[in-house]
Amino acid sequence: MTDILERSARDPDRVLRYSAAPTGVVDVYDGGSRGVLLLVHGGFWRARYDRMHLRPMAAALADAGWIVALPEFRRVGDPGGGFPGSVDDIRGLVRGVRSLVGAPEAPLTVVGHSAGGHLAMLAAGETDARVVSLAGVLDLAAAQREGLSNGAADEFLGGAPAAGADPMSQPLPAGEIALVHGVNDTEVPVEYSRRFAERDSCIRLSTPNCGHYELIDPESSAFAEVTAALAG
Repeated sequence: MTDILERSARDPDRVLRYSAAPTGVVDVYDGGSRGVLLLVHGGFWRARYDRMHLRPMAAALADAGWIVALPEFRRVGDPGGGFPGSVDDIRGLVRGVRSLVGAPEAPLTVVGHSAGGHLAMLAAGETDARVVSLAGVLDLAAAQREGLSNGAADEFLGGAPAAGADPMSQPLPAGEIALVHGVNDTEVPVEYSRRFAERDSCIRLSTPNCGHYELIDPESSAFAEVTAALAG
């Protein structure tokens, strides 16, 4: 399933700038009236992984009726990347992306895959945005303790305490929360999402029979559960 990381997709309808940083750009795929999706890519917060592998997903979701904003952001290896810069970039977009794409009154859903799920959960804060985490690194302390992806959490934190960047120890976002995590995920353990879901009975958790990458592949059978979570 990792071929999704190499698959090509159509170019975005627009590429907008949201900050002066070289990474401060967002691809916009114009869809219909279902609302705005802020789609945050994964890659364990590292600069060598960029937004391009989520373009097929962004295009498919636009075809399904959403306006999709697929941003780049500062990552580990970029000036100011890691914690807190990566979170700050996504947090700023949560506040401003609807006006940026020209839909200031539209409902907003912040959806992130893997490390992007971690950033989405932290950045949504006290807004009215819904949050959908796809195989999210929602237990950062566990990721650090277990050395996930060769110490990715340590790289991201850069010596900062884990608690300040850990969704498990931060207040829950104010909007609705849905989690989708494949039971066969060998990149990010499904237990991270299960433990997060235990924080509140209103958190929706779906555990399809798939791995890590099927959740971002519009051609996979598991993608229907992703679109169901996005639809609410």
